[in-house]
Amino acid sequence: SASPQYGLVFDAGSTHTALYVYQWPADKENGTGIVSQVETCTVPGPGISSYADNPALAGASLKPCLDKAMTIIPAKLQRETPTYLGATAGMRLLREQNSTKAEQVFAEVVKAIRQYPVDFRGAQILTGNEEGSFGWITVNYLLETLVKFSFAEKWEHPQATEVLGALDLGGASTQITFQPGGTIEDKNTSVLFRLYGTNYSLYTHSYLCYGQTQALKMLLAALREGSSSPQWILHPCYPKGYQENITTTDLYDSPCVPTPSTPSTAQALTVTGTGDPVACRTAIQKLFNFTCGAHRTCGFNGIYQPPVQGQFFAFSGFYYTFHFLNLTGQQSLGHVNSTIWAFCNTTWKEVRALKFPDVGKAYIRNYCAGSSCVPTLLLQGYKFNDKTWPNIRFIQKVANTDVGWTLGYMLNLTNMIPSETPQQGIALQRSMWTAATIALFIMLFLCFWLFTAICHQRKLASYETF
Repeated sequence: SASPQYGLVFDAGSTHTALYVYQWPADKENGTGIVSQVETCTVPGPGISSYADNPALAGASLKPCLDKAMTIIPAKLQRETPTYLGATAGMRLLREQNSTKAEQVFAEVVKAIRQYPVDFRGAQILTGNEEGSFGWITVNYLLETLVKFSFAEKWEHPQATEVLGALDLGGASTQITFQPGGTIEDKNTSVLFRLYGTNYSLYTHSYLCYGQTQALKMLLAALREGSSSPQWILHPCYPKGYQENITTTDLYDSPCVPTPSTPSTAQALTVTGTGDPVACRTAIQKLFNFTCGAHRTCGFNGIYQPPVQGQFFAFSGFYYTFHFLNLTGQQSLGHVNSTIWAFCNTTWKEVRALKFPDVGKAYIRNYCAGSSCVPTLLLQGYKFNDKTWPNIRFIQKVANTDVGWTLGYMLNLTNMIPSETPQQGIALQRSMWTAATIALFIMLFLCFWLFTAICHQRKLASYETF
């Protein structure tokens, strides 16, 4: 059989970068579900947007993962390995803040990848719509809702399968993508795909600044605004007994957090946890505007959104946050809320006594706020309710492949998902069917002829006995 083909995609997110190594049989390009993830490598250090003031380090940071990929992909196949880098909301924000710095970071990243013997096809900042749509393609490709190889051995659109919606939560943005029941009234939120001979009209929107890291920053800034003393911040989502010092420079370093009306020199702030689940949820809700105009359905902040429809897969940040609290098993909304409430009531001393392997202390303090954000975003933001909540499944992987935008991105850019159904299999089938049908007719005709002949013989024989 032909040697496999490989593909590489860097996911340059706001908080970190990961490299995905994909593989597929070279002779079976246009099937579904045949691309598998062989390896994933987490790039050490923060996201590439953090290197705005030292862009060369952004390039250097990618090397350990590229070296690792070169040990996986056989040397003779490396030069024909398509390689991509896609950056998401962290770089969108940096570009907004300082486009020159964003370009410098990109130049260094490109320079680093070009030092490797791969077919590098470029680095780009994805739009929010692309990030949402490619995540949707990944989910539906992996679950084979787009096309199936049927018993008749041909590719066809699976009957009665509903495509799945995709819910993605990153560090700096969050995306919702699904196929709505009716028409999409706002063309900015609509994307059209023709995949395997079927048209899909999808609703997609990306909310910048509502990823977890940026939302928590907005929350901290809002708590400071509402505080009686600008140096002291009481944080209802941090565990009671937790305290930390931060500077205003750290807090106001993002376009998501507008600098306060009374600017002051860099100063130290003391943040103290009060561990109050109700106040925490209330403070988080204030970051959103949930009201819609009289005539339209919306998500939040006045963005048009048709009512959610069908089954949804919630991945990345949605999965990790709920996984931490053991909430990824399709538990009821009541169970989810009481679990979050209980965790938000835990003191810092109690939290530290709990054993959470793989989770740094700095992250544990965020889990109450992070997990409170999820139901707020899904129920009040995206307008899921008690009836539609069970339609959301929290997942990290399907068939050992991480769910996210990278696989859909590569499938799209390498043209591995044809717009029409692959024909050659069907054409072959037709000629075979025709041949088989003709053969069957000949057989039947011969049998009939033989039968008639035998009957005729018998008749003759019976005449002769008289």
